[in-house]
Amino acid sequence: MKNLTWTLALALALGFGACKGSGDEKKEQTNPEEQTKKMELLERAKLYFKPLPAVALAEHNEITEEKVKLGKILYFDNKLSETGNISCNSCHDLNTFGVDNLPVSPGDDGTLGTRNSPTVFNAAFHTTQFWDGRAKDVEEQAGMPITNPVEMMMVDEDYTVNRLKTSNAYADLFKAAFPNDADPVSFENLKLAIGAFERTLVTPSKFDEFLNGNIDAMSLEELSGMETFITTGCIACHKGEVLGGGALQKFPLFGSYEEFTGATVVDYGKYEETKVESDKHLFKPQSLRNVEKTYPYMHDGKVESLEEAVRIMGLTSLNKTLSDKEIASIVTFLKTLTADIPEDVKQAPDELLTIWQ
Repeated sequence: MKNLTWTLALALALGFGACKGSGDEKKEQTNPEEQTKKMELLERAKLYFKPLPAVALAEHNEITEEKVKLGKILYFDNKLSETGNISCNSCHDLNTFGVDNLPVSPGDDGTLGTRNSPTVFNAAFHTTQFWDGRAKDVEEQAGMPITNPVEMMMVDEDYTVNRLKTSNAYADLFKAAFPNDADPVSFENLKLAIGAFERTLVTPSKFDEFLNGNIDAMSLEELSGMETFITTGCIACHKGEVLGGGALQKFPLFGSYEEFTGATVVDYGKYEETKVESDKHLFKPQSLRNVEKTYPYMHDGKVESLEEAVRIMGLTSLNKTLSDKEIASIVTFLKTLTADIPEDVKQAPDELLTIWQ
């Protein structure tokens, strides 16, 4: 079994170790004044943002080659849904930046959920999972949709494990991933494997190049957008490695969400789970990594365009009417958070063709 040394090699093999825009591209020539301005903005950026690590490590879930391999197979396997219609990848499609680009997603029998499916990329850096933060990490989250009666609809954990145990190939894969376990095919190990795979789904962009000291990775126009993002107050909820994913926040703070989006159903956020009055309207601020590609926006997917999402967030969270120029500037910055996803990451594992034979 290989450990952290292999983990770092894995990140490079997946292609996530190289940020967008690196290589032999000709760097934009800047004058001394521009260089000075960029250096100043770099120092300011470091107050709020951090470059993405190669992988999202966790003490409780050692990342090994065998575990990640198993996790990816499970992630793409439709047999984890009752009638075999969907997999984890159905709602969190790695071909489309970890989302399905639908307002809400259909479950195994076609029934629609009530909340937008957030991206799985970089999710392991979030402090909690789901819009209402009800799961503590990606490992806990990985198991919950499988037995959810609206999502993958498996009867329970034992039912899921018994199905997996009918596959000799899975028996070998679980044994390789968890060699010290007497009975390695378990629901807990399923969660650890999928979690380990998701912890490798890290997507640095040219913004990370900039944060790591390459001031020419971003243009002054893009950095001006970053400055607008900071000065308007967006960083109150969207900072750190993934520009979001932190503590739950009240949304909206000003006005009503319905008046800005035309939504007809009120979602009370964490309150829907806990029924605690103080939890009303608490939602997790989503990561802005790859946000250009993870439309539609908001917890119910009611907002189609990124520009409109920025406008609504200004009104509801900052009590500010952002100008068209400010919105365009912020969006210009947000587009620098889009990464290149390697083709091999998007592809379903070949093992799925024979794993149930």
